[in-house]
Amino acid sequence: MGVHCGHEDVFDGNDPHFRRALIIVIAINFLMFIVEVGAGHVSNSQALWADALDFFADAITYTITLFVIGKPLKIRSRAAFMKGLSLLLMAIWVLGSTVYDIFYLKTPEAHIMGVIGMMALLANVMSVLILMRWSKGDSNVRSVWLCSRNDTIGNCAVMLAAFGVWGTGTAWPDLIVAAIMGSLFLTSSIKIMQQSRHETHHHSS
Repeated sequence: MGVHCGHEDVFDGNDPHFRRALIIVIAINFLMFIVEVGAGHVSNSQALWADALDFFADAITYTITLFVIGKPLKIRSRAAFMKGLSLLLMAIWVLGSTVYDIFYLKTPEAHIMGVIGMMALLANVMSVLILMRWSKGDSNVRSVWLCSRNDTIGNCAVMLAAFGVWGTGTAWPDLIVAAIMGSLFLTSSIKIMQQSRHETHHHSS
């Protein structure tokens, strides 16, 4: 990946087409956050709550990315590090609340999970297709791609959780998927922060 060979060759997001794509994806993510918060509350689904939080984090991530485009590498790297840190905090919250729910099992509504999961999956596939051409770049741009990837994987997992809850009549599939999503947030946050620190070190050396 170019980030290890020379920052001058790495896409930094300074492209009007990329900016427009980000604005569209930001709107999609904020809308789905609102939808999934309501659905998570009604269905008692931990996986939907985790996915709603993922949509919100992505919307914030994309907004930060939009504002630091064209800024010096040091600023872009620091912004990416903060986004990685927020993703880490989100992972801790999801994993912690999932552990809590293990001791307070309440079977979620599988049909609501399925319908909302399908809506979220379609929204994320649309976002991935919009951002596909910008899947490489500096830590700031790469964080956008990692969030998009997380969304798509997460929504496929929510759909599996819905089928699992429907088939077993228990909350365990929902909790397992929430735990997997929390772990995915954790690994992505580490990748973003590691690349950000590498760029900051390269810039200062």
